[in-house]
Amino acid sequence: MVRTTSLVLGLLLAGTQCASAQVLDGRLKQIAATKSIAIAHRTDAPPFSFVDAGKEPAGFTIDLCRRIVASIERQLGITGLKVKYVPVTTQTRFDAITKGQADLECGASTITLSRMKAVDFSSVIFMNTTGLLARSAAGVQSLPDLAGKRVAAVRGTSNERALSSQLARRQIKATVVQVGSSDEAIAALDAGSVDAFASDTVLLVGLTPRSKDPKALALLGDLLSYEPYGIALPRGDASLRLAVNTALSQTFSSDAIDEIFSRWFSAFGKPTALTEAVYILGSFPE
Repeated sequence: MVRTTSLVLGLLLAGTQCASAQVLDGRLKQIAATKSIAIAHRTDAPPFSFVDAGKEPAGFTIDLCRRIVASIERQLGITGLKVKYVPVTTQTRFDAITKGQADLECGASTITLSRMKAVDFSSVIFMNTTGLLARSAAGVQSLPDLAGKRVAAVRGTSNERALSSQLARRQIKATVVQVGSSDEAIAALDAGSVDAFASDTVLLVGLTPRSKDPKALALLGDLLSYEPYGIALPRGDASLRLAVNTALSQTFSSDAIDEIFSRWFSAFGKPTALTEAVYILGSFPE
């Protein structure tokens, strides 16, 4: 990453303070008292959050959250913080936070204004896009080819909204098929009941190997939207949000982010300029 640029921007942003969390209230007080922290995680969002062969949570966001846990231990001056992993779906991920079942949601969640009515978010951790995965046999090579086709999208996601918006804007008459999960969408592609699947581009790449015939699927070049990812947090809990952003800032301004990014995205090459900017702007001065 570009550390020199990060330092310059840090000086320009000197008005922004990111000191270690010291106020023990809200979830931080509970975490300190119980010496435990609950992390909600997706099981179906590789390479961000999934369950590996050993049945353990793994992925880019999981690695970031493990660093957050270590940083919170230092900020609170405690050791041996016990981590409880809470599996969630696209439909239950934010409920886990609002209902107090988890303190952080470490998956592949896009920051949106509507979602901010229920939960808060950390600094941006990744910049993704909404893309399209299509059956080669359907003859779909670009967005206009979806006319008369059936396109899957996970119900209630920002991808579903982006797809519907683009179809309406470009007056493409396609049928949007709501599904409950990414795995359901891949199964529908395999069965030929849908012709394409709209989801986060990097997720589509990670999900393609789950198809019965990955070679029968093709990732299109169309980008339907930009998707800034964040870690979902309890709404109004400023102390926890500060503690999390402190941990992310420490990670983004060190070599750790290079190691984590390379571990999960080496096949994609170097981070894009937009992703570089995410980590530069997320490296706040103390």
